[in-house]
Amino acid sequence: MLSVAEAAGVSLATVDRVLNRRKGVKPRMIERVLKAAVQLGYMEPEERERLSASRPPNVAFLLPKGTNPFLRLLGDKVRAIAETGSRDDVPVRCFFIESFDAAALAAALRHRARWADGIAFMAIDHPLVREAADEVASAGTRLITIVSDLPHSGHTAYVGLDNQAAGRTAALLLGRFCHVREGSVALVAGSRNYRAHAEREMGFLSLLEESHPGLRVIGMREGHDDRNENYRHTLALLEQNPDLVGIYNVGGSSDGIGRALRERGRADAVVFIGHGLTADTRRLLIEGTMDAVINSDPDQLIAYTLKRFARSPDERTESHQELLGIGTIFRENLPPQSRM
Repeated sequence: MLSVAEAAGVSLATVDRVLNRRKGVKPRMIERVLKAAVQLGYMEPEERERLSASRPPNVAFLLPKGTNPFLRLLGDKVRAIAETGSRDDVPVRCFFIESFDAAALAAALRHRARWADGIAFMAIDHPLVREAADEVASAGTRLITIVSDLPHSGHTAYVGLDNQAAGRTAALLLGRFCHVREGSVALVAGSRNYRAHAEREMGFLSLLEESHPGLRVIGMREGHDDRNENYRHTLALLEQNPDLVGIYNVGGSSDGIGRALRERGRADAVVFIGHGLTADTRRLLIEGTMDAVINSDPDQLIAYTLKRFARSPDERTESHQELLGIGTIFRENLPPQSRM
């Protein structure tokens, strides 16, 4: 590569970036390197033609780490794509960062923008994150929020559920499944700093108030999508509220809630609605501890996100949002495990 660099009048690092199709090299510089490489016999004209074409964007996914099974499943699927993709596919990487940590997410956005042309991330609604997102977007990196959106930033799109509608769906199911007209209902969330969780709560409360005024909401507990925290919250809710008739898990790690309901012998008496069809919620549905799971297809989420990044930045789109269908899964309509 040294001879190519000398003939093109560029550094070895620039040659390496061109031949490996990395970001940050101007088109005229790419042509100089490729012309020199062909003249020196370093590559065939056909290879030059391939490398001259617009390269697919480098895409990074940033997901919260922790015990949330749906997010782990989503990460596994992204990494599978990264490992099996050919060199002409969209290069994809997946990184897990500290959950519920706005500073860590802001730092990750800035750091990964050095490699990525596009970043998909589950947003935390915090000034640090909004500032980093604006900065990265202004520098040319395209941003897509997934699962949870971020208001008032320069990101390209949001891919995920209509979370307010998802919350209303949960309230409709819980209210219909309850065998009593009066009683206490609890909500467990990861954190209201995730706009998705706040919007689900808003939708849930609005429909419950409209259609089931006898069901008294006793507040939101934040379990940070941790099964052990969710377990402890549920034990406290059962002890403090003997008339508890329903629980809506706005976030993930439903297995902690299910464990508490089973241990206290309340699995049949408390209607339990949650999110994300994973191995744990599937088991809870089959055994009857959970009544319904509101689901979004992780494969569809990834496909919509990559499709958005594959478009030209100048291509006009009809909508800022790519809303996924709200799937409602019960014990009797569980899909085969091979489709999860």
